[in-house]
Amino acid sequence: MTTQTNHFPLDDNTYRQLTDLIYDCSGLRFDPSAKFMISRRLEPRLRSLQLDSFEKYYFYLRYDPNREVEMDVIFDLITTHETYFFREERQLLAFTNEIIPQLMEARKQFRTIRIWCAGCSSGEEPYTVAILCRQLSELQNWNVEIFASDISQKMIHSARRGIYGENAFRSTKDLAKCTYFDKTEENQYRIHDEIKQMVTFMKLNLLDDRRVGVFGEMDVIFCRNVIIYFDLEAKKKIIENFFHKLRQGGYLLLGHSESLLSLNTSFKLRHLKNDMVYQR
Repeated sequence: MTTQTNHFPLDDNTYRQLTDLIYDCSGLRFDPSAKFMISRRLEPRLRSLQLDSFEKYYFYLRYDPNREVEMDVIFDLITTHETYFFREERQLLAFTNEIIPQLMEARKQFRTIRIWCAGCSSGEEPYTVAILCRQLSELQNWNVEIFASDISQKMIHSARRGIYGENAFRSTKDLAKCTYFDKTEENQYRIHDEIKQMVTFMKLNLLDDRRVGVFGEMDVIFCRNVIIYFDLEAKKKIIENFFHKLRQGGYLLLGHSESLLSLNTSFKLRHLKNDMVYQR
């Protein structure tokens, strides 16, 4: 097997221009150490567009009528989408056993709970949340609205399909797998419509203030292992947006490697029995 060589050198100045443009469009910041990765992942786009240099690709992204479509392709190529069902079990226990009961008490007059999974990738997280809510008999007569967003259109399409390989179930108990999924002829698993219909998916840039506003107020926001990809100023803006999107008393759940230290002092850190979470 022969390996195609790189015919498109990426010099430091063009790399800076390219990554600055990506940052302006997404808030995703890539430092010089990521140059090889960016070059390797974007090189096929130059061939596809019949461009012979990264300089021409940069001008294409700046001025071509199809530049927004191409930027969506870039987001698909340079972002990481590794996830699986029922990830971070202790946090999910805190959600079902502690947060949901508190919200039910606070929202009993309206009997509606609204949840947003920001940076949902291929959908495992919001579908996990939907399954957990479906399993709670106390919520059977409640209106649970789950919204899920990602910057990648490709991931949104994948999430809406709701079909997954075996690797997505590494933390899923067999009972849940058998109850909420059907095995396909291709040895994959399709999520049941009753769960799929609980989730509304949308392509969304977390720094786009106009689009973030369409969801309305939330009771819970999951944003796990997402803000690590943003620089400090973008992180601050995203967390501030989350604060204003949450109802008073609402909860923000981050990944275990993430914290609001030096980012926001408006949230209260709550030490629940199963995990630590942030509350508005």
